[in-house]
Order: sequence, then structure tokens, then C-alpha cells
Amino acid sequence: MSQTPSTPPPAAIAAAWAVAWADAGLPGLGHELRDALWAAYAQPQRRYHTQQHLSECLALWEALRPYAEYPGEVGLALWFHDAVYEVKANDNELRSADWARQALLAAGAEAAMAQRVHALVMATCHAAPTATADEALLVDIDLAILGADAARFAEYERQVRDEYAWVPGFLYRRKRREVMRGFAQRQPLYLTSAVRDRLEAQARRNLAAYSA
Repeated sequence: MSQTPSTPPPAAIAAAWAVAWADAGLPGLGHELRDALWAAYAQPQRRYHTQQHLSECLALWEALRPYAEYPGEVGLALWFHDAVYEVKANDNELRSADWARQALLAAGAEAAMAQRVHALVMATCHAAPTATADEALLVDIDLAILGADAARFAEYERQVRDEYAWVPGFLYRRKRREVMRGFAQRQPLYLTSAVRDRLEAQARRNLAAYSA
């Protein structure tokens, strides 16, 4: 999937992979797949959907892992959720989910597990209500950036704009406002109490400029 040379991730990120792989009950260590995924998040077209974003998701996930029904599957889905990211494409989630299912089946996962991971990744389209508690948890982690501190949120906004640098300013501002208003109008924004308690208030402050 990725043409970027594979390089091992930092120790904390490697540890997160090891825990997810073990939780999923998969044989071996999966290091080749791990390194390919890590490299994918370093592709040059990315500005927000990067190793920084994956690392932030995994850091939050470490605290939320006890809330998952199938923690190995959620952990692996986090690795895959933006594994394919082309700025002008509209099927990134589907291609990421397909990669996850294919790779996990090849690694020895049962079909039902691979399909659940596929569904988890597809939930990050944010286009339909989540079907399971694990999907809700994954979606909340993906959207945790909305509840970041003010400085990180401002950096996130710059990163997203950089990814869409090819879109004219007036059009970008209009579309971005539509997206962020949509999040601001959600009641609640976060689907799980564990994430809501941590991030909802700050996210509301960050989104206030878009809610008018």
C-alpha cells in the first residue's frame, strides 16, 4: 500500500502495537505490517493525518483500553484508520479498511475479527451512527483533536489547511465551517462518557467560533 520505506516506530508506539497484536491473539509479532503502517503515516502529502495524529490517538487509547469490548481490534483499527490517505480521494477509509481486513486475514485472523476491524475503520467516515460501543470509542478517539488544548487545536487547523492547500481560500473556509459546525451541533459531541468527561468542554470552546 505504501511506497515509503518502512522504519521502526519509537518505543512507545511499538509497545502500543505489541499490546494490540497480543490482545487480538494473532501469531508472531507483525513487525513488518507495523512498520509499513508507521511509514504510511509519514507520506509527504500528509500534514495532519500523520505519525503525530496516530501517536496522539494511541496515547489516548492507552488510557481508554479498559473500556473496549475487543481491545485488540480497536487498537489495530487505530493503526489502520488513516493508513491510506490521498487528499483528493473520497475512498480513503474504504481503502484503509480493505487493507486492514486483507492484512489481518493474511496474518491468521479469523474472518469475523477481520470484518469487525474493517467496520471499525469504516466508522471513521463519520457518515452514519456507530453500530457498536467499540465503534463509538474509536470514533471518539479519532475526534479527540477537537478537544485538544488551544495551541494544539490551532496547529491542527493549520495542518488541515495545508493538506487542502490546493483548494481556493474562500471555498476552503466555507467547507471547513460546514464541517466544524456539524461537529459543534452534535449533542453530545463525544459518544462515550469516558471521552466526553475528558474532552467535551474543551471541544465546545474550540468549536465556538464555528457554531454561530
